[in-house]
Amino acid sequence: MAAEHSLHPPVPAPGDQTRIHNIGYRSYDGPRLGRAYARRSLFSQSLRGSYGLGRSVKSKVLPMLLFVVMCVPAAIMVAVAVATKANDLPVDYTRYAIVMQAVISLYIASQAPQSVSRDLRFKTVPLYFSRPIETADYVRAKYAALASALFVLTAAPLLVLYVGALLAKLDFADQTKGFAQGLVSVALLSLLFAGIGLVIASVTPRRGFGIAAVIAVLTISYGAVSTLQAIAEVQDSSGSIAWIGLFSPITLIDGVQSAYLGAVSAFPGGAGPSNAEGVVYVLVTLGLIAGSYGLLTRRYKKVGL
Repeated sequence: MAAEHSLHPPVPAPGDQTRIHNIGYRSYDGPRLGRAYARRSLFSQSLRGSYGLGRSVKSKVLPMLLFVVMCVPAAIMVAVAVATKANDLPVDYTRYAIVMQAVISLYIASQAPQSVSRDLRFKTVPLYFSRPIETADYVRAKYAALASALFVLTAAPLLVLYVGALLAKLDFADQTKGFAQGLVSVALLSLLFAGIGLVIASVTPRRGFGIAAVIAVLTISYGAVSTLQAIAEVQDSSGSIAWIGLFSPITLIDGVQSAYLGAVSAFPGGAGPSNAEGVVYVLVTLGLIAGSYGLLTRRYKKVGL
């Protein structure tokens, strides 16, 4: 403990016991690691938080449970393929994320608010910006962390399928090509869903509202698009099915991978977009990713003021 030294001699005054003391505070003379270190630390902390690592046991339950739910069907498919000596996997690599979209939506709905809503609720965002870190650093770290966490969630079952396919002695070239196409698909999905989830979650500091809003946007948009596509098929308007798919995140990914990654479309009748229509899908997808980043940056510039 630093010795206390009186700066001024006591002034005798009846009833006045006020003193000012020098308690030995010193300035920091150590290394200053700068923005890059702060950005990496924020990314690492946010990525770990997306799976509850470094937090309470209760915080780990849902993300770990969803991770297991994503991987168990893949393990079952592999077991069936090995036991029956099948010539191919029951589900294509590019198809798996589309089938498991409900689990993916639930994960992004639970973890996007966890990533940003608490900073808004406890008003810690201005504290980040009081250091060398800037708005763009904060947004990049949070965006990259959630996209990486979502990529882990969606790529892990594909890895299970791939390893199982090799153990079942399926064609190495075909399985490697399908696995690579699946990784490209889920990487694009991770960027798109992370951006949408963070934009919605950054609007409110209430985590519950953020979860409900993300689920509503992802679920209602997919339900509405699927319904309209089914109606278009019944009315023999197959030409409009692909264009309707532009209005839901999951059908956007479906359209991109069916146009360029050799996937079988989940659209009614399997009528995925053509290569020309696929260009529009790619542009809209990339536009949403870039737009999400831009909206987040503008949002946090206002919050940090």
